[in-house]
Amino acid sequence: MDATAQILQHYESIRAEQEDFYKDLHQNPELSHQELRTAANVTRDMSSYGFQTQSGIGGTGVAAVLQNGHGPTVLLRADMDALPVQERTGAGYASTVTAEDQGGDRVPVMHACGHDVHVACLLGASRLLADHRDLWRGTLVALFQPAEETGDGARGMLADAFLERIPAPDVALAQHVLPGVAGHVATRHGPVLSSADSIRITVHGRGGHGSTPQNTVDPVVLAAMIVIRLQTVISREIPPTEPAVLTVGSLHAGTKSNIIPDSAVMELNLRTYTDATRQRILDSVRRIVQSECTASGSPKEPEFEIFDRFPLTVNDDASTTRVAAAFSAYFGDRAGSLELQTASEDFSDIPRAGNIPYTYWGIGGTDPETYRAAVRAHRVQEDIPANHSPMFLPVLQPTLQTGTEALVTAALAWLGRESQEAAAP
Repeated sequence: MDATAQILQHYESIRAEQEDFYKDLHQNPELSHQELRTAANVTRDMSSYGFQTQSGIGGTGVAAVLQNGHGPTVLLRADMDALPVQERTGAGYASTVTAEDQGGDRVPVMHACGHDVHVACLLGASRLLADHRDLWRGTLVALFQPAEETGDGARGMLADAFLERIPAPDVALAQHVLPGVAGHVATRHGPVLSSADSIRITVHGRGGHGSTPQNTVDPVVLAAMIVIRLQTVISREIPPTEPAVLTVGSLHAGTKSNIIPDSAVMELNLRTYTDATRQRILDSVRRIVQSECTASGSPKEPEFEIFDRFPLTVNDDASTTRVAAAFSAYFGDRAGSLELQTASEDFSDIPRAGNIPYTYWGIGGTDPETYRAAVRAHRVQEDIPANHSPMFLPVLQPTLQTGTEALVTAALAWLGRESQEAAAP
């Protein structure tokens, strides 16, 4: 029996504690940059496992280090923050929490993206590896990152010298729970998650009475023309073989039906998989907005603000090959290939800053029979709640066990004695 199997045969010894932690975290979610309770509980537990912990990195981030002899250094990462979503799962441990957001508004809070799963799985994997140090060697770094949802949590930790506070990792590893068969894992080479840019655009008109539009420059009509024209960027300027998304998610103008306002504000979201495509779309957006403003006789130049930027996640070939082989050996036919995802996240900011190879994978979180029935009925989108839905709730098991097994299996692809002996010249 290899080290992975030897360690993971002890999962039952941590199951109850892990499930309790997960339910408590799900019931007590915290918004980005507010993860104080979560960070305190993580620090408490990781310290009890024998890790050297540092908290408050980049605000609420936690780094925990366990050195176990000479060998590689592996970084495992989980994100901690929740979303301003009203939970409607009906679970006995559903969140009823509200909190004040960054704008000062009181909002409902829910772990609608599975970060509670990520934290519980990393705690479980850390506990198992700490309890069985005789079966591996090297250094394990567990990173609990804040503010993934706002795209600035990783950058905040880097600005607070995170990489200088830990041993230099040889590889960085992370995972995400997704709609899919619980108990399965999947990864892929190359691009995994898209880069994302949110753009706020303000266009200017000349306001006036709705009864005399000839005396105005109507920014509502201007904005409407921009929205329509932007729909041609993907369909007419980007090759059909190149995945990309452009969404106008917000458009605000005016206060009353008979008043033509002075300006309109729209917010766009872009998803791309190459820097070249990203720049091409940004250039097209600017060209279209400026041209429509000119065509409408806008009295002022439009204003552009890029915010909530997320990097491209591109899996390192060698690391992904190593993890995929480890998954295949342990999970068998429950290990597969992950489809290209149009979601985005900021994990890759950290390994890119340290020139660290990394790989990122997904685990399923949907009841297997429910998911397969939806596939057979061609109703996956209708029947399976996706991340960020108020109905998103991964099944407790085997999701937690699989996420824990995946982290241990991937880490041991470097830390396991067999892996190191195989890699030796």
